[in-house]
Amino acid sequence: MNTREQQLQAFGRLLDIMDELRSKCPWDQKQTFESLRHLTIEETYELGDAILNNDLQEIKKELGDVLLHIVFYAKIGSETNDFDIADVANSISEKLIHRHPHIYSDVKVKDEEDVKQNWEKLKLKEGKTSVLEGVPKSLPAMVKANRIQDKVAGVGFDWEKPEQVWEKVQEELAELNAEVEKGNTDKIEAEFGDVLFSMINYARFIHVNPENALERTNKKFINRFQFLESEAKKIGKDLHNMSLAEMDIFWNQSKKFYK
Repeated sequence: MNTREQQLQAFGRLLDIMDELRSKCPWDQKQTFESLRHLTIEETYELGDAILNNDLQEIKKELGDVLLHIVFYAKIGSETNDFDIADVANSISEKLIHRHPHIYSDVKVKDEEDVKQNWEKLKLKEGKTSVLEGVPKSLPAMVKANRIQDKVAGVGFDWEKPEQVWEKVQEELAELNAEVEKGNTDKIEAEFGDVLFSMINYARFIHVNPENALERTNKKFINRFQFLESEAKKIGKDLHNMSLAEMDIFWNQSKKFYK
């Protein structure tokens, strides 16, 4: 692995390259916070894919792409004298020191839960009026639900046992079923949302990340369905002209293939 000196040299090299691109490259010169935003989101999702695939070389590559965006934003900020990369680094360093009094002060903690609760309490002391202020409005709904539940749990608003949450899931499922039988579309949607919210909450209690779990199932389904398409093509069949029973044969084979 690289030494700290080599790491700093590599980061300095990136900053130098960013300076040069911003001054000489027509595309880089035109970029703004707003024009980069959607690209940053895309890079973040690509990093997420690499992490789920446990592809370490791809993780390294995608981390580089995300780091470039951070350096790019800081460069733009420096051009208006609002902030530069040192301000960004110092800001997060100060926050980390302040939010970890059990490391940098004399506060004692028992475990991870104590750390999380202290974190949320400190954020309120910093002037935030709600523990939910830090949940971005533009987050995908499932990720947002997970963050909401995690944050309120940090201040003690939580169930005590997984069994209680599972009972809540069953209760919400019964309510959904009742509305489905009545056929009220608006209430069905509301109850379906409650089921999802309670399932995401239950995932937290059994130490499962719901986003990762669902994406894992998405990938599994994609692999199996593409196996079905491939096998059908081998025998000159088109899925549109196959019966469900015929497709099920290949589907069951795909389960063994990807087991």
